[in-house]
Amino acid sequence: MKLRWLANYGPAFVLALALAAIWEVAAQANLNLAQSLPSPSAVVQAFVLNWVAIYDNTIPTLMETVLGLLIATVLGLLLAIVLDLSFWTRRAIYPWLIISQTIPIVALAPLMLIWFGFTITPKIVVVMLYCFFPIAVATADGLASAEPDLLKLLKSMGASRWQTLWLVRLPGALPSFFSGLRIAATYSVTGAIAGEFVGAEHGLGIYMLTATNSHALPVVFAAIVMTALLSLALFGLVNVMEHLTLPWYHASRADLLPGRQPRH
Repeated sequence: MKLRWLANYGPAFVLALALAAIWEVAAQANLNLAQSLPSPSAVVQAFVLNWVAIYDNTIPTLMETVLGLLIATVLGLLLAIVLDLSFWTRRAIYPWLIISQTIPIVALAPLMLIWFGFTITPKIVVVMLYCFFPIAVATADGLASAEPDLLKLLKSMGASRWQTLWLVRLPGALPSFFSGLRIAATYSVTGAIAGEFVGAEHGLGIYMLTATNSHALPVVFAAIVMTALLSLALFGLVNVMEHLTLPWYHASRADLLPGRQPRH
């Protein structure tokens, strides 16, 4: 297990250390660069010194992110099922689903502020708008690619459309659903930050703006690091959920790895 973890993430970790070392040396050697791009050591120091403020502003951002992601997950699943109801339903709704993503969500954030005020609601709505599209599209594609032989078998047994959906289509679409959820999880924190940029009293977004206006660049980068850590944590949580939900799927994929002997 440890060897597999090192093989998967070791190269990325080594690359991150190398880039941080180059960044540190460049910032220490060039004072002008350090003023506009603080060194990693300065960012770490700012993170430690401002930990209480960063933590206090992380809580509301995390709450907005989780609530928005949960709502987006439910809506994405429901929309995917609606798209799978019939050929004409998919043809009618899918193009509008694509068109909805051409609208800059950041441009909608001020409208959310006007409609819902300086509450948590507009930030949750922005996160939901960021996240529901990949979940809906990935799940809809998974539902559409169900095993034809299994569908024929259930049809020959007189299964209803909802029984087919519950027994074959949804279980078969779960890998696609989790793929979309992973993408949505990485977008979710960005959505919360974008909503806070427009208007908020607390949160990492407003904290970054305040630090930027104060020219406290190391603090800005420290908040960015916390944002990245939140995204990675949510991504990892989705991976854990997927492994717990689909052990058979990951076991079959592991058997296909080079040099791995299939299990009988």
